[in-house]
Amino acid sequence: MSTGMRTGKFRCGRAKNLQMHTADVAEIKRQPAKLPGYSQAAVAQRLGDAPEAPTPGVMYEGSHKRLHASGWHTKRYLKRKTLRGTNLQVEKRLRKNTRTMVSVILAACSVLLVVLVVLVSFQGFTNAVNQQYQGRISTLQDILPKDNLKIYDTQGTLIFQTADQGRQTTLPLKKISPNLVNAEIAIEDQNFWKNDGYDLTGIIRAAISDITAHGVVAGGSTITQQLVKNTIVGNKDTALRKLQELILAPQITRYYSKQQIMEMYLNTIYYGNMVYGAEEAATKYFDLHDNGKQTAAQQLDIAQAATLAGIPSNPALRNPIAYPKNSYKRTLQVLDQMYVQGYISAKEKAAAIQEIQKPNFIKPTNPPAEQAATYVNYVMSELQTSLQAKPSDLSRSGLVVKTALNLKLQNYAQNSAKLHVQQMVAHHITNASVVVMDQHTGEVSAIVGNIDPNDPKYGSFNVATQGYRQPGSSFKPYVYATAFQAGLASPGSRVLDAPLTVPMCCGLPSYQPHNYSMTYGGWMTYRHALDNSLNIPAIKIEQAAGIEPSLAVAQKMMNISDGAGSKATNVYYGSPSISMVLGSLSIRLIDNTQGYATFANGGVRVPYHAIDTVTDQQGKVIYKPNTKGTRVLSEAAAFMVTNTLSDNPARNLEFGPCSSLYLYTSSTSNCYAGNPGKVIPAAAKTGTSNSFVDNWTMGYTARYTVGVWAGNNDNSQMIDVTGVDGAGPIWHDVQLYLNKDKPALSFPGPPSTVVKENGDWVLKR
Repeated sequence: MSTGMRTGKFRCGRAKNLQMHTADVAEIKRQPAKLPGYSQAAVAQRLGDAPEAPTPGVMYEGSHKRLHASGWHTKRYLKRKTLRGTNLQVEKRLRKNTRTMVSVILAACSVLLVVLVVLVSFQGFTNAVNQQYQGRISTLQDILPKDNLKIYDTQGTLIFQTADQGRQTTLPLKKISPNLVNAEIAIEDQNFWKNDGYDLTGIIRAAISDITAHGVVAGGSTITQQLVKNTIVGNKDTALRKLQELILAPQITRYYSKQQIMEMYLNTIYYGNMVYGAEEAATKYFDLHDNGKQTAAQQLDIAQAATLAGIPSNPALRNPIAYPKNSYKRTLQVLDQMYVQGYISAKEKAAAIQEIQKPNFIKPTNPPAEQAATYVNYVMSELQTSLQAKPSDLSRSGLVVKTALNLKLQNYAQNSAKLHVQQMVAHHITNASVVVMDQHTGEVSAIVGNIDPNDPKYGSFNVATQGYRQPGSSFKPYVYATAFQAGLASPGSRVLDAPLTVPMCCGLPSYQPHNYSMTYGGWMTYRHALDNSLNIPAIKIEQAAGIEPSLAVAQKMMNISDGAGSKATNVYYGSPSISMVLGSLSIRLIDNTQGYATFANGGVRVPYHAIDTVTDQQGKVIYKPNTKGTRVLSEAAAFMVTNTLSDNPARNLEFGPCSSLYLYTSSTSNCYAGNPGKVIPAAAKTGTSNSFVDNWTMGYTARYTVGVWAGNNDNSQMIDVTGVDGAGPIWHDVQLYLNKDKPALSFPGPPSTVVKENGDWVLKR
């Protein structure tokens, strides 16, 4: 059954397939024959394929109802129009947004470019600043403003300091009051100990404080920046300078400790009134001084420190002398900051406010008056010569000059000269000059350049070191020494004091010298002739010794030259001639004193000097004078001159037994009565130039050499004055002062090169 069914099914399917096949065959048979597309028959067959043109007026089958509701087309038109407008707006917005985005991108790129340029420029500027100032940073302590020049006497008394470029005294930080350190930090840079040299929060805080207070109460610059400004980049108020500060301040902080920075700052900051640094400010405003235990800056209390700390931000308007109200207001601000930051208690703040309200809180103090003006002038001249420096270079050189000046002696000599000149007014003497020298060391202990340094016409002229005057008979010992040294004469040699005519060459009239007294003494010794300053014997011994050899000895002893072909300051003026022995050349008092000091030192010349040592402000010695002696005269000749000039009885004929050349300690009347008191051995010689213009007394003891000149600044003639009357009393007083409270000291004995013959000294044969 199943098989049959299956067979029936199969058969039915085959019949169906056969039927379909038969139909396909019939259809195939109905298709026209395929012809080539290019044949005419094929073309004719295709003519029937084109559809027939529609017949006009014929209705085709289809619905005649409206496809759309009424107004549909209008709405569609309006919608399309609205859509076009919307699309245009969208497109416009897209274009605008695109342009905006492009602008933003371009702006961002520009900003990035500017930032990049700024960064590159800043880096280049930073490198340039570092390259320019790196050397200064590493040597900052060496290029800090130096202290003003200070000159001290031999006892350490300050006698002069330069002030034309301000006064400054550098101290180590430990010698500055902590009160001042705290006050400066509180008002200027409260994060000093922590910041890297700059403080952005400090700048913002300062701006807020200034706005709140309606004025400048706090500075934006740190202490390190201020140090950079004051010492490296300058104080021009420009953005460039501020930028340089910000670049260099961190480097300063890396290179130096905070203590070093604070020390440099407090020693160089300007406190107004031409004072720099804590030490000078403490002296200027509060009359504080170094007392040997504490410096002036160490003595500053809270109120004083707060007052000083308020000045640097505006020294012109906040210095307490000129603007006390401004200073007071600023000091209160400093005290407030010190209290807020914990440096002082409320009680200390209140006490400080009470102190600054006292009438005498500020004690304006001027620097001590210059002392020994003419001595100082010579020291400055010696400094310029020795250090090859200009006066402007010395002003803030930081040099400390210790001199050989004995200030008490200087003042005594000054007063003595002034007193004796006043006593000689009737003789037309208006001025005098004094030089005191230690012949063993060359130290110049005193220089009186004139009796009135404040005189508007002549006060600044130092006769001792600047005046070239004729020495008169005080030149004679140099000629005598030349003859003694050569063995041409000795103190005991005899000479005829009588009228003399000296023939001159080249048709010149004969020279006829005369003694001062216009009298003649006949035969006498050279000792007697020199002690009584007789001219005829002097001419004769010069003829024996020779003008050129005598001049050479004088030049060596005084260390002078004719100045030809050199820049030497120690020179003489005039032409050497037969009258030279009578003092016709012009020389300085200080050089003549040097020559007599050489006699006193046995023929060994030690260069004279007013400066003992020159140190920098760190105490390093940078200059010491040459004190090495040079033998320029034989010991024998020096001894014979000293022995002659110290023979007081030998000069009785001209000067008497108790003249000013004789160093006795009692009164003149007691001396003439036979009671001279203590007598100090001394060798001395007077001199009076032609026409009584210049008056000299030169001489020495075993300790000191003193030279004195008296006369008039305008070279006018004196009236009836001799060496013993004009300059002599001043010399006498100064020598007595020098030997006061000291035992009388005799001159050294004769050297082995001399012997006594016929009662006087001669060279050993």
